[in-house]
Amino acid sequence: MKKLWVLLVLVGFASGLWAQATAAPQTEGKPKPGVADPAPVAPAQNAGATAEVRLTRAQQKVLLADIDATLKFVSDNTKLELKRPVKGVFISRDAVATELRKKLDEDKDAKRMERSELVLKKFGLLDRDFHLRPFLLSLLTEQIAGYYDAKTRVMNLLDWVPEDQQLPVMAHELTHALQDQRVNLDKWGDQEVPGVAKNVEEDNHHIQTDEADTARQGVVEGQAMLSFGDYALKDSGKTMKDVPQLAAQLAEGAGDMSGSPVLGRAPLVLQQALLFPYTEGLTFEEAVLVKGGTERAFAGTLDQPPTSSFEILHPAQYLAHAAVPVLRLPDIHPLLNAAAYEPYDVGVMGEVDVRMTTELFGGRPMAEALAPNWAGGIYYAAQKKTAVNKDSTASLSLLYSSRWKNEDSARSFFQVYDGQLPRKYSGLKRRKADEKDDTERVYSTDEGDVLLTLVGNNVYIGEGFDLALSRKLRDAVDAANPQGNGRIMQAESGPRGSGLGVQGELLGGLSQWLHSFGMMKVGLIR
Repeated sequence: MKKLWVLLVLVGFASGLWAQATAAPQTEGKPKPGVADPAPVAPAQNAGATAEVRLTRAQQKVLLADIDATLKFVSDNTKLELKRPVKGVFISRDAVATELRKKLDEDKDAKRMERSELVLKKFGLLDRDFHLRPFLLSLLTEQIAGYYDAKTRVMNLLDWVPEDQQLPVMAHELTHALQDQRVNLDKWGDQEVPGVAKNVEEDNHHIQTDEADTARQGVVEGQAMLSFGDYALKDSGKTMKDVPQLAAQLAEGAGDMSGSPVLGRAPLVLQQALLFPYTEGLTFEEAVLVKGGTERAFAGTLDQPPTSSFEILHPAQYLAHAAVPVLRLPDIHPLLNAAAYEPYDVGVMGEVDVRMTTELFGGRPMAEALAPNWAGGIYYAAQKKTAVNKDSTASLSLLYSSRWKNEDSARSFFQVYDGQLPRKYSGLKRRKADEKDDTERVYSTDEGDVLLTLVGNNVYIGEGFDLALSRKLRDAVDAANPQGNGRIMQAESGPRGSGLGVQGELLGGLSQWLHSFGMMKVGLIR
């Protein structure tokens, strides 16, 4: 699914918190800057808030003098070859805000964001009246904590981040510099095929490569988090490999957003987009490190990266080269063209997408129980050629087909999805007379017909298409997937896009786009 992602780093740790290798992480106790309105650049000045303190020139100079030593530590620790020195600079909040607005205002990024926003709203992952752009300005201004720029090869540090947090953050960002020196991050991290798929071959190429960027983002940030932890632990003589339970503790602490007011009120999809590569990426890399050693966890996963969120969530499956469930989309273009639709978006609903969607619609316990039983899923969004307002979700129609490991899980997901339809649509009315049998549920809504079908371990959802067309699309997808599972050993490297394209799995594209802005200061602390 489409995602917005940014390089988020755990800047809430102070090195002293790691004196005991097995101690649970704690918060630094200093408030983080927040933004009350997307327009101002300065943090919100709430009653009792601590004024922001910027590093002095002298402090900056001392920190920059540590780059070479920190870079050598990270290279020795990761066994990633150091091929050239890395330059570091300090930048101000004003400079960061200017860059954020510039990127958000670029035509290609604005278009990507608009398309992503519409698909997320159609799925019900964003409310219909939610305005993504202004919220992102607030969120990014609150969360950004520095970044390594793969284009300029410069590490940008922020002059308002506390001095005692800078060196572990530097270790995190210098890991990205070493990754870049090995694989060229700008190209390696962007495997997405650009443009709208126009035929069945392009549809399935998008599907096959769809989660590659999500998985690679997990590798990049998971490795950097290991470096972050190892640097903070270095005075204790321990490493993250020595205390593998620490990675799980850090990931578990990500849910505490008390120090991040904007992120705390963000829609779940934005929270997950920020957190996934740091939480799941860290536990993935830790598992590979413990099982295969340092070279396998760093150079190995860069040279042979996972291809799906399924592998990130299940590192043992990645290490065993297990099959990745993937469904195939049949040629539905003639049907859609005859009904006056044009292609809009196609992609995978991966395991991480299912987990997020189920958590939003049915709660976290349901999501944790259901997601591991996911066995494949694809979606396709088409836009009505005759739509007057193409910025409205009413202009889109959507099909989503999912496969599950057992009938009970399929039934549970069917019920969860069915239960959230009243929240998505006004004028929802069930039409039992139009249901062929007890495998179907048919509804009228203010945005067209909705068809839900449960047969065995398959769930089909059609939203916006008229009932007859939705049934034809369902039957075509079912016929193309009699077994449901394919095998992807490695994502294809098709033509590259530039960031979030118009195709992609929902959470992944969003996450990668967010992370293109730099490192975030989400606290994986408690």
